[in-house]
Amino acid sequence: MKLSPKKLALLTSLYFVQGMPYGFQITALPVYLRTQGISVTALGFLQLLSLPWMFKALWAPLVDRYGSPRIGRRKSWILPLQVALAGTCIAASTVPLPSALPVLLGLIFLMNLFAATQDIAVDGFAADSLRPEELGLGNTAQVVGYKLGMITAGGLLLWASDSIGWQGLFLCMAALCLVVSVVTAFAREPVPQERSSERTSWRELLGHLKEALLLPGTGWLLFFVATYKFGETISDALYKLFLVDSGIRPAQIGLWVGTWGTAASILGSLTGGLLATRMPLLGALAVTATLRIFPLVGRWWLAKLGVSDEGVIGVTLAEEFFGGSLTTVMFAFMMSRVDRRISATHYTLLASVEVLGKSPGGPLGGMLVGKAHWSYAQAFLLGVALSVAFLFLIPLLRRRGASPAPQPTS
Repeated sequence: MKLSPKKLALLTSLYFVQGMPYGFQITALPVYLRTQGISVTALGFLQLLSLPWMFKALWAPLVDRYGSPRIGRRKSWILPLQVALAGTCIAASTVPLPSALPVLLGLIFLMNLFAATQDIAVDGFAADSLRPEELGLGNTAQVVGYKLGMITAGGLLLWASDSIGWQGLFLCMAALCLVVSVVTAFAREPVPQERSSERTSWRELLGHLKEALLLPGTGWLLFFVATYKFGETISDALYKLFLVDSGIRPAQIGLWVGTWGTAASILGSLTGGLLATRMPLLGALAVTATLRIFPLVGRWWLAKLGVSDEGVIGVTLAEEFFGGSLTTVMFAFMMSRVDRRISATHYTLLASVEVLGKSPGGPLGGMLVGKAHWSYAQAFLLGVALSVAFLFLIPLLRRRGASPAPQPTS
C-alpha cells in the first residue's frame, strides 16, 4: 500500500519545524560568527548546542509513558512544544548582537531542546503508523521535511537577512512554527490497533527496551549507526569555515551551501527513499555510502588546488546529494529495527546514538585545524579515510547484525 499524500504531508511539515533550529545553528550562525572574527577552534564547539539531540533518549520513555488520549498520545507532546519553539524564536529576535551572544546561544540551546523532544513524539508517531512497505517514503518525508526546515533557516532566511535583519529571521521562524502547529491541531492521530487503552507501565516499558537491547548483534548495530557519519561530520564542520577563509562571501555560502546544497540534499533524500523501497536496506546503504566518498575527495581537492565558483558549487551539490541519500536509507534501516511496543523510546535511542556518534566530529575538526595546525586539506583527507573505513562494517553487520525487534500482534 502506498503512503497516503495526507500522511506524507503531515510528516513532512512536522519534521520541517524540527529542522529550522539546526539549520540556523550549522549554517547561519557559524558564518555570522566567523565574519565577527571568532576562531575556528571556538566555532568547532558550536555542535555542543545540539546536545539535546544527543541525549534525548534519556527522557524519551516519558513520551512513551505519558500523553493525553483525548488530544492524542503524540499530539499532546507535539503541540505545546511547537508553541514553545515559536516563543523561543520570538525571544531570540530581541537579543542585541554581538553584545549579548551568550544569551542567543542559550536560546538556540532551548530551541534544540524543544525540537529534539518534539522529534521523539514525531518519530513515535511515524513508527506507529508506517507499515514496512512505507518505511522508504516515510523516512523520505522525515529527511526531506527536516532539510526543508534547514534550508529555510540556514539558507533562504540567511540570504534574506540583509533585508529583514536577524530579528526578521527569527520572527519568520516563529511564524512558520505557529502555522504548522495549527495544521497539527487539526490532524487526526492514528491509534495502533494493538495498543490497549491502558497506559503502559514503567516495568513493561523498561522490560521491552531491555528485550530489544539484548537481541544478538545489537552492539554491532549501535556501532554501525554511530560511525556512518563521523568522517563526513569532520569535513562538514570545517567546509563552510574553509569557504569563508578562502574568500567566499557569506551571501554566496548561504545561497550555494545553505540553499542550493540543501535542495540537492532533498533530491538525494528522495532518491535514497526510492532505493530503500526497491533494494534490501543494507544493499542500499552500501551503494549510497560508497558514492558519498567521491565528493568528500572533492573537498580535499578544493583545499589542495584552490577554490573556484564552479568547483565549490559542483562539490557542494554532489556531497549534499549523496549524503542525503545515505541519511534517508540509514533512517529507514533504523526504523526497520524498532520494537513498535516502545516505538518512540527505541527509535529515539538509535537516533541519539546516531547523533552521539557524529557529534565529536565538529570539535575534533576545529581542534585539528585551530590547535594542531592541520591544513584544511589534511582534515578533509581524514574525513575521506574514515568514510572509506565505514564501508568495511557493512558486510560485518550483514553477518552479525541484530535481527528486527519483536513486534506486537494484533
